[in-house]
Amino acid sequence: MSETIAAISVPMNDLSLQYRQLKEEVDLALNEVIEDTAFILGPKVQAFESSYATYQGVDHCVGVSNGTDALKLALRAGGIGPGCEVVTTPFTFGATVEAIVEVGAKPVMVDIEESYYTLDVDLLDGSLSSKTRAIIPVHLYGHPADLSPILDIARKRDLLVVEDAAQAHGARYRGQLVGSIGHVGAFSFYPGKNLGAYGDAGGLVTNDDDIARRIRLLRNHGQDPDGKFRYLEPGYNHRMDGFQGAVLQVKLPHLDGWNERRRQVAARYIRNLSDVAGIATPVEADYAYHVYHLFVIRCPSRDDLARDLVRNGVQTAVHYPRPLHLTPAFEGLGYRRGDFPVSERCCDEILSLPMFPELQDEQIDYVCDLVRQYIG
Repeated sequence: MSETIAAISVPMNDLSLQYRQLKEEVDLALNEVIEDTAFILGPKVQAFESSYATYQGVDHCVGVSNGTDALKLALRAGGIGPGCEVVTTPFTFGATVEAIVEVGAKPVMVDIEESYYTLDVDLLDGSLSSKTRAIIPVHLYGHPADLSPILDIARKRDLLVVEDAAQAHGARYRGQLVGSIGHVGAFSFYPGKNLGAYGDAGGLVTNDDDIARRIRLLRNHGQDPDGKFRYLEPGYNHRMDGFQGAVLQVKLPHLDGWNERRRQVAARYIRNLSDVAGIATPVEADYAYHVYHLFVIRCPSRDDLARDLVRNGVQTAVHYPRPLHLTPAFEGLGYRRGDFPVSERCCDEILSLPMFPELQDEQIDYVCDLVRQYIG
């Protein structure tokens, strides 16, 4: 390892690099929001909604406050509430299950497929009951879930399919953008996402006119979109603000290029680590276009490896250290250790390495050299 490379720290992400590339456009867009005083919803949000709907190839995009609220609104707009069961996986960020609980429904969990970390469709049928009303497949880390069998089951049973695409902006399933394939797709635009705002923001995409209309109503206190202060049903304050719409509109044209660079970063990691004993690198299904929101490896001695990398200036993270059924928030669902063995095993071994489009080849090689040195 050269002394120059060894002296460089490698962050998990560095949003300042992206801002510097777009500074002039971003600053101008933000100043326009200030001059127009269109701070909540407004023309910048409307412009982004139109652009993102076009990008996704759908009829509607609705900008909302964050990705968690996007999931909640999708379920509520789809008629999911008390007495309903919603199937998803325990191997995901807490918001996926939190949204189900928030609308009063019961989460039902299904283990993941070990290669791709997404819902194991072979186990799906056995999790359904007469109370099942929806399925939330999670496109985790930027890899699409296997949607065709999920949609086949949903059609037969008249179930709502809400795609949790919070980590999968621009990912494709059999050539089609995820989020646009189920009844509704929910996105997070948290700053570190592949398409990230400068604060909390989220969005929903759909071709269903009724779902889109109801989401627009619910995000704004249940008010009739055509009549302010005419409340049609209890809603929420889940609106996107103008600053976020402005930033997202500037960033959207760069998304595909950034995703392609993420794929190049992932490919370099995989080439460098594929022959390292005890390290498992990500696998891309033949139906998938993976956008690598995160680059996640597996190592039986994950914690020791992480400490070694941090000592040498490389940031790491664990997404996620515990499956949701083993967290205090969801222990009331009645699941126990051993119920989802694949999720539990993966949570003990996964480690996220630095991943962002501006990551340099020498930084990637440095991280890989450290992993090799640790294993050796």
